[in-house]
Amino acid sequence: MDTAKAVKKAQQGNTQAFEHLIMTHKVIMYQVARTILKSDSDCADAIQEAILKAFEKIKTLREPLYFKTWLLRIVINECNQVHRQNKKVIEFSELLTPSINEGGYEEVELEQLLQTLPEEDRSLLKLYHIEDISVKDLAEIYQKPENTIKTWLRRAREHARRVWGEQEGTQWKNGSRN
Repeated sequence: MDTAKAVKKAQQGNTQAFEHLIMTHKVIMYQVARTILKSDSDCADAIQEAILKAFEKIKTLREPLYFKTWLLRIVINECNQVHRQNKKVIEFSELLTPSINEGGYEEVELEQLLQTLPEEDRSLLKLYHIEDISVKDLAEIYQKPENTIKTWLRRAREHARRVWGEQEGTQWKNGSRN
């Protein structure tokens, strides 16, 4: 089913069309949520709230072709809300324990380095470099021109190099860790 047609049906109250839209976008919803939130349970909570809000507000969507962007914006807002609620809770064990994935300690180290960056830089770099979300899609999500997203990415990378360079001395600046 075409996305625009499914959106129009969902706006008319067709729950099966809405379910189809959610199932079509569930992977990218999780990818976006995971870049902002650390735990799967927090991601699930944020996504569940986003789906509920999207269902309640789908009639307010003016342009059906922008459903994906609209939905991801809701997911980001819900993730930011959960993140603000959890901000005071520091999960040291999650930072110190490697994940079971193949990355092991390297993944934990990368996550620790990313945690040293401001939230905006960290989220943008994760969405682009880890979740492989395109500049075009990021422009839609953030509702900014593609060139703005490219500039933000460049600045976030430069900031990361500065922060990590300060932490590791000249090893990071030269691109090697040995």
